[in-house]
This record gives sequence, C-alpha cells and structure tokens, in this order.
Amino acid sequence: MRRLLHAALTLLGVMALVFLLFHAFGGDPAEILGGLNARPEQVALIREQLGLDRPLWVQFGRYLGQVLSLDFGRSWATQEPVAQILASRLPATLTVMGPILLLEVLLAIPLALAVAVLRGSLTDRLLMGLTTLAMSISFLVYVIVGQWLFAFQLGWFPVQGWSTDGLRNLIQYAPLPIGLAVLVGLAPLVRLYRSFFLEEIGRDHVRTARAKGLAPSRILLRHVLPNAWIPILAQLGAQLPGVFVGSFLIESFFSIPGLGREILLAVNRSDYPVIQAVTILLAGVTLIVNATTDALYRRADPRVGAAAA
Repeated sequence: MRRLLHAALTLLGVMALVFLLFHAFGGDPAEILGGLNARPEQVALIREQLGLDRPLWVQFGRYLGQVLSLDFGRSWATQEPVAQILASRLPATLTVMGPILLLEVLLAIPLALAVAVLRGSLTDRLLMGLTTLAMSISFLVYVIVGQWLFAFQLGWFPVQGWSTDGLRNLIQYAPLPIGLAVLVGLAPLVRLYRSFFLEEIGRDHVRTARAKGLAPSRILLRHVLPNAWIPILAQLGAQLPGVFVGSFLIESFFSIPGLGREILLAVNRSDYPVIQAVTILLAGVTLIVNATTDALYRRADPRVGAAAA
C-alpha cells in the first residue's frame, strides 16, 4: 500500500509538472488552433471554448479529471481523440519493440555468461572487441547499410511498409528493423551482463563450491545465474520504458505507424494534447515497471523481503 501510494503521488506530480510546463512554455493553444490569420475575437472565442480563460487551478482540475478518465481530449492537428490515437498506434510499437527487448535479453544472457566463464581467453577478447566496435558505430549507419544490403541488394525484406494484419507485419515488415535494433542493443548488454556474472563468479561461495568439486555447469546454474538476476532485473526495469523512446528512430526510418513516429509528428505540428498524453503514459509505464521489478526482487532474492520486513 505504501508503494502504491508513492506511485500515485509520483504520477500526480508528473501530471502537475507536465501541465505547468506546457502552460508556461507551450505557447497559446488558442493562437495555434486559430492560425496565423485568425482575428483577435476568433482567438478569444477559441480560448473560451477550451476553458483557457478560467483560473489556472480550475484548468488543472479539469485537466486532471480528463487524465483520470483516460480522456486526453482531441488532437489539435487531426481532431481525432487522443485516446484513439494511442490505442491505434500502440500495437505497431509493441510489434517491433517487444521482440527487440525479448531477443536482446535472451541472447545477451547466454553470451555474457559464456564469455564470463572464458574470461581472458581469445574468445573473450575477440567478443569484447566486437562489442566495442559495434557500440562505436551509429545506429543510422546500421539502418543505411542494412536497408541497402538486405532490402535493395538481396531483396529479403521491404524497406518500408505496414499493414493492418499483425502477423504479416511481424513476418514481413518487422524482421529488418528488429534485427538491426537487436544487433545494436546486444553489444552493451553483453558487456554489462558479463560484468554481473564476473562479480558473482568471484564471490566466496562460488569458490567454495568449486573447491568441493561441483560440476561447472551446476555452479553456473545454481550459484552464479540466480544471484546475478538482481542486477539484471534492475537493468531491465530501467530499460523497459526506454523501449518506447527507442521506437522514435526505428519507426521514423522504416515508416512504421507507431507511437514514436506519432510523437515526432506531434512535436512538428505543436500538437500538445498528444505530447501530454504520451508523456503521462510513459510515466505510468515507468511506475508500473518499477513496482513489478520490486516484486520480482522478492522472488529472485528472499533476503530483499526479509530486509523490508
């Protein structure tokens, strides 16, 4: 209950901050909606219709009620309900970013564990060199080379495109951006997870298990991997909200109609209701992920629950 109350207060603070920032620096919505040729009386009428002529605390109360009822108003550019925009763009983002996150974790953990066991070997040095090289190259280079090679030269995947069929999108349009994003994100994860595993391998209980003659595979699965889940979970908790942020570039380069592309369009059009809604959505996702990560801590390490008690 304490954590839920803390999350609710945090979300309320985010909503207040977003409201104040857009009110102070976002410009006059009535003038933006009215256009450059709007007369002063027209701007005044729009301001009255939007409730912008009322006191600030009244506007915030109305805004808070809209958010709590999941009614974010309408887009200033298209007049489409913002909630409908989010609901229609979210599946495309999840179709691409969900597999990216899953593949990165599933590939990074065994690779990092393998190079941690082979620390100092030629394989370890070679893989660490490759990850350093991969991290040194811009994602834009991966996109350009990937589209040129796999789309234009080999013809394996289309450069751009999207459909209303989710399975077709996952099979035909999503593999190229997913593959390129995994190739970019795998390098830092392998290096990070390798450090987690090396720290666990150097602990006293692991050396004791090795001295008792336990099989190396048993030591890794029973002593190293479970204890390394705590920092891995912490990293995943911080990485999940960034999935939506990472979708900005991918959806722009591959013309995927997801949330990331919609945000960039909203910024270019000064479509503040959409920007506000996505900001609050990301804040809510972050709070949910943090709460879930705390719960998983207790499953991964019972000492966390004992310390909290």
